Parts: sequence; structure tokens; C-alpha cells
Amino acid sequence: MKAVVSIIMGSTSDLKVMEKAASFFDELEIPFEMNALSAHRTPEEVEKFARNAKDKGIKVIIAGAGMAAHLPGVIAAMTTIPVIGVPINATLDGMDALLAIVQMPPGIPVATVGINGALNAAILATQMMATADEKLAGKLSGYKENLKQKIVKANEDLSKIDYRFKTN
Repeated sequence: MKAVVSIIMGSTSDLKVMEKAASFFDELEIPFEMNALSAHRTPEEVEKFARNAKDKGIKVIIAGAGMAAHLPGVIAAMTTIPVIGVPINATLDGMDALLAIVQMPPGIPVATVGINGALNAAILATQMMATADEKLAGKLSGYKENLKQKIVKANEDLSKIDYRFKTN
């Protein structure tokens, strides 16, 4: 089994957020790898990873980072593989990380999801890959149908709750 997605986090303290992406990939049976790399503490390893990811078969990189949050942008500067940044709420309610990731200079795009949005990053990565993979597109459709059914069920459950002035 060969990874097609790489989940990168600045440190293992980010795992609580990033494991949502890992769980999604497990559910859809998408091979992935997970590593901790720091743009500030291990810049040489970040460069080596980014420059070699394409040759390893990686199709999308999800990079989570908090505070200064340079990791997604540094990776994006060294590869042509799409990078999805996940701002992590480490300080300032995650706004510092969000702004650091979303405000990239022209030519170095980083797709950015909401603060702590690792699940959405995984779904977006899957949607990117599914444009060239019908089997994966089918799995993604099934996942989204399941989301729809959860809301249908929620409304059925809500219809059973009784209040004196509730009209439905």
C-alpha cells in the first residue's frame, strides 16, 4: 500500500485536530502517511519532504499548524502538489494561524479550511483526487449521502419532541 495523501503537523500536540483527517481516510480506505515536521525546528526535513513528495506518489498534502503557522506555505513553496492548510487553535482562538495560512503571496497558493478543520481538509483532498478517480468519486458520494441521511434522521427525531407551542 502506497500513500497518496500526506498529513503533516507541526508537532504531535496537533494530533487531536489532525486525527479527524486520518479517520476520514481510514473510513474511505485511502492510503495516507502522517508525520510531524516543523517549518522552524526542522526546516531541512520539511524541504526534503516537500521536494520528494511527488516522487513518492503523494497527490495532496494536508498541513496543520498553529501560531505562526508557516508550515503549509513553506511546503507549498517547494512543491507543485496541492497543499491544504489547517489552521490550528493554539493561541488567539486560531486567528493567527488562519491569517498566516490564508495570506500567501501570489504564486504560492495554499487552500485553507476553517480553524481546526482537518475533516474538511480530508474531504477537500478527496474531492481533488476524485476528479481523476471514479471509484473514489463513488466513495465520496456515498459519504455525502450518509451525511444527508443523518439530517433526515435528525428531523425525524425532532418531530417526536413535543412542546406546547411547537407547530411541527
